[in-house]
Amino acid sequence: MNYKKLGNTDLDVSTICLGTMTWGEQNTEEEGFEQMDWALDHGVNFWDTAEIYSIPMRKETYGETERIIGNWFKKTNKRDKVVIATKVCGNTSNKYIRGGGNNFGKKKISDALEESLKRLKTDYIDLYQLHWPERNTNFFGKHGYEHDENDNDWTPFEEILESLENFIKQGKIRYVGLSNETAWGLSKFLEISKLKNLPKMMSVQNPYNLLNRSYEVGLAEISVREKSGLLAYSPLAFGYLTGKYRNNKLPEKSRMKLFKDFTRYKNENGQNAIEEYYKISKKFNVDFTQMALKFCEIQPFVTSVIIGATTMEQLKTNIESVNVTLSSEILNEINNIQKKYPNPCP
Repeated sequence: MNYKKLGNTDLDVSTICLGTMTWGEQNTEEEGFEQMDWALDHGVNFWDTAEIYSIPMRKETYGETERIIGNWFKKTNKRDKVVIATKVCGNTSNKYIRGGGNNFGKKKISDALEESLKRLKTDYIDLYQLHWPERNTNFFGKHGYEHDENDNDWTPFEEILESLENFIKQGKIRYVGLSNETAWGLSKFLEISKLKNLPKMMSVQNPYNLLNRSYEVGLAEISVREKSGLLAYSPLAFGYLTGKYRNNKLPEKSRMKLFKDFTRYKNENGQNAIEEYYKISKKFNVDFTQMALKFCEIQPFVTSVIIGATTMEQLKTNIESVNVTLSSEILNEINNIQKKYPNPCP
């Protein structure tokens, strides 16, 4: 396994992060336990979850993934072996999440943290992340930014950071990060942190893969210069970059078979690009899945790549991607495809 520092801390995290959002929906608790056991035994010390998991979001499964992880901590007594990251959701229409609306105000974010601690059966969370902004902006693949002068109903960044600082002082969290955030959002948080001597955002969890390299424009430079690295989620583009959906295939129990609303990677240019990348993997005799993951891992602005698996075979393939080497020739061919189909699925 490879390791990098989380932000400018002394905390070493594996460059493969165990994603967990299928546990409680596509995976049982027993299967989650098996994944955690195998991942930890093979050097993966960094796990990511969220209060809203499992996915797709449903009232019936809200918080279920955190509960599964907490049960594993209780059973194994290995909490100290794991760097655990979780998230508090931003603005939501789901009334079952503290009545809906914004969640970063002092009362709600405090309640959210206490709920996560209880489900995780732990006294502290290593990385506490803001899952998406409260303000109206272009995240979750939304194209363009439409400014609304009247959109002022969101918690000031300084107030959020003050709440997070209190949690750190109380020993309930160690570090803080962002998710689904823009360059303006990250830079503003960093600016206020410096001016007010408040906690620094150590990471940004955004999508990044061969079909969506938009993070490279703007955010990548901030990540490198400010040591707020990317935790790359969806590195396999909902599984499309494994090749299992090629030629219109829909394997049983796959995400695309079960949840037809996940359409981000279905457009024509995206499918054409997938075929081109697949041909590169065959030409150089490298596993397609592992090529896609390794490409993300080696980027200088990436701290860790968040994998998600529903089977042990998938998990092992994903984790073993750290042992793959991508030659300059492979990288050149990958970049040529990016020029031909630039970010077809943002």
